Amino acid sequence: MNCYHPGGAVVAQAERTRETVVEAALARLDLSAKTRLLAGQDRWSLPALPEIGLTSLVMSDGPIGVRGVRWAADDPSIALPSPTALAATWDQDLARRAGVLLAQEARRKGVHVLLAPTVNLHRSPLGGRHFEAYSEDPYLTGVIGSGYVNGVQSGGVGTTVKHFVANDAETDRFTVNNLISARALRELYLAPFEIIVEQARPWGIMTAYNAVNGTTMTEHHHLVNEILRGEWGFDGVNVSDWTAARSTEGAIMGGLDVAMPGPVTVYGEALAQAVRDGWVEEATVDDAVRNVLRLAARVGVLEGAEPVVTELPDVIDGEDLAREIARRSFVLVRNEREALPLKPGTVALIGAAARDARVLGGGSATVFPSRIVSPLDGLTAALPEGALSYAVGAHPGTELVIAGQGFELRAVCRGADGTVIGTRDVPDGQIHWNGSDLPKGVTPERIQTIELTGTFTPRDTGPHTFGIKGVGPFRLGIDGTTYYDGVQRLDNDDPFSGIFDAPVPRAEAELTAGEPVEVSLTHEVAVSGDEALMRDITFALAHLGPRRDPDELITEAVEAARAADTAVVVVATTERVESEGFDRADLRLPGRQDDLVRAVAAANPRTVVIVNSGSPVELPWREEVAAVLLSWFPGQEAGAALADVLTGAEEPGGRLPTTWGSLDAAPVTQVVPEDGELPYSEGVFIGYRAWEKQSRTPAYPFGHGLGYTDWTYESLASDGTTATVRLRNTGERAGREVVQVYLSPSEPDEGRPARWLAAFAVVEAGPGESAEVTVGLPRRAFETWDEEAGAWAVVRGAYRVEAGRSSTDRRVAAMIDV
Repeated sequence: MNCYHPGGAVVAQAERTRETVVEAALARLDLSAKTRLLAGQDRWSLPALPEIGLTSLVMSDGPIGVRGVRWAADDPSIALPSPTALAATWDQDLARRAGVLLAQEARRKGVHVLLAPTVNLHRSPLGGRHFEAYSEDPYLTGVIGSGYVNGVQSGGVGTTVKHFVANDAETDRFTVNNLISARALRELYLAPFEIIVEQARPWGIMTAYNAVNGTTMTEHHHLVNEILRGEWGFDGVNVSDWTAARSTEGAIMGGLDVAMPGPVTVYGEALAQAVRDGWVEEATVDDAVRNVLRLAARVGVLEGAEPVVTELPDVIDGEDLAREIARRSFVLVRNEREALPLKPGTVALIGAAARDARVLGGGSATVFPSRIVSPLDGLTAALPEGALSYAVGAHPGTELVIAGQGFELRAVCRGADGTVIGTRDVPDGQIHWNGSDLPKGVTPERIQTIELTGTFTPRDTGPHTFGIKGVGPFRLGIDGTTYYDGVQRLDNDDPFSGIFDAPVPRAEAELTAGEPVEVSLTHEVAVSGDEALMRDITFALAHLGPRRDPDELITEAVEAARAADTAVVVVATTERVESEGFDRADLRLPGRQDDLVRAVAAANPRTVVIVNSGSPVELPWREEVAAVLLSWFPGQEAGAALADVLTGAEEPGGRLPTTWGSLDAAPVTQVVPEDGELPYSEGVFIGYRAWEKQSRTPAYPFGHGLGYTDWTYESLASDGTTATVRLRNTGERAGREVVQVYLSPSEPDEGRPARWLAAFAVVEAGPGESAEVTVGLPRRAFETWDEEAGAWAVVRGAYRVEAGRSSTDRRVAAMIDV
């Protein structure tokens, strides 16, 4: 049926008008200008071309916040909960609102395009960067990603859905060749991208570092030009992951529009020369430039073209939304004896992670919020005076962390003659500058040394360890003594090692609590000219305070727990466990945290454990404690949201977006390539599909999550295109439920999963009230990819449509024939 929609007609006319402007601008560019535009001008932007009225197009990392073009704590950003937390809400509208907020942040920082969302799948629990991706399920990932993209672009800011495709682990990510069947590619790894292209029309995509079936993704003509652009109709920009482009001809013929970062890439003059030498048709370059100009027109930086969004959404309070997403994402996986919400009485809060909260993952997702509310802060504010005690209990790790609390630092830049040429405050002790982001008065050609200098006021007496993160010549001084003067080298060739590698300990000094000491870290910048314009200046001062005997700390925690009505233990991973740049070796909590939980649980039967990690960890003590709440990396309002949920002011709203279980039982674990290749030999069986196929029982299944009320599922009816579920809140308080609909073929088929998620919806009801929700069953849910025919095929037959609370807790069902 063809329906006339006036709004659609207006949109179509606006797009035609923008295309006219784009074509006119393209016609006025010479070959040199075209190829410069595709190379980028620096780390974060494309060059302005005044001759056609094009201003510089600026990009920024943006999964949970908009960092902008500066990696600096003195330029703060709202920090939302991690993408895994957002997926745990199972709420597309909430994802859309998150996107609207980030567009608002982007406009505030002068950013036109966000390098997000990440929609790679949680193929193996060992993936080190899963906190930045949504889920193990392609449908849930695609729906949440579509909400995010629609939200960002409704604010007039572009997105680049990444990493296309199969960047599902970090080990050897620059070179790994992932071997994936056509069926697994279509049904799993391409599926979230396809859903987002269909539902949200993203203005950009980012191709990954890795290769797929022998071809690096920045040159993958089949996946980019034939599938993404051809079959799906994607008309946006394809930008490389940073430094991923390797070949001028291969990249342009493979559909890569922009090779970042600039200005020295495989494009620019190298691409112009390839055209002049006859290796590349100029029309192919024109296609790429056309895509860039279309993006510029959409975001409003191409003169004469009306941007897509002319009326901005209402302003959103970032702190309020960060708090709402966090509490809606918390997943209560265990709640024996109604340990939560907390009953009136005293609470012992335990764990270093409760005081020094980790609220976001490491790597390119890093932003710098203006404030962080720790669990200790949140519960102190929420509970009556005198009701809360605190004990450190156990530290998550013993590695150094970037200088933060207690440090007051400033960067002093000097030229070759020692003259000060510029300064900048550095609140967190970390320098990450590129050639276009230097303190006022500083240029790449003039800078010779950078000195991080200031004071450190310790909060504990004892031995303090200081270290250096980065590569090159350094001199480290503490309280007037030089502890290190040499060249620090690392044993790898990762271009981002200065960001992702661990700090190296270089000094140990006995300090007294409350007594400030002078600290200084001087770095010699050993580049100049064009090389300086290209290279980041990245280093940091790191620190680790005194560590008391772990057994003493656990004993103190046990005493505090025994004296309280309820013990709340916060455990967490660290940046050396979960971060961009490497995968995990195991799923254990670092340090003595498991010992701490067991000791506290033995002392207090009302022990509640908060698990702060971006992806699954093993919980060997889970049957010994009263309650377990998963908080992911919950963003800057972490402690306030946690207090809301623990006290019962709000209900934990999350459901698991990925299966939690032990590494020994996990069906898919291989993330380390062999001879450069990583075979996805499990085919279409990852996540809950694999757990069920192999008859393994996880600790907590996909979709699981408890609330503070009870639900009875009363009926399900389906006509094959929709499913209508009726349920009732049979508890004593209002609540929110995530209704999950799964499809299962009535005849078992070894080549297909036993069941898969087909639809979901969030419903709300008061005590005793019923709710009814109707969800669509996508046609794709009944199809598989026929590798021989190279096409989607409907699998006819009888299906069981099931609805319930998780992949293993299905309450009502109906049979349909397809």
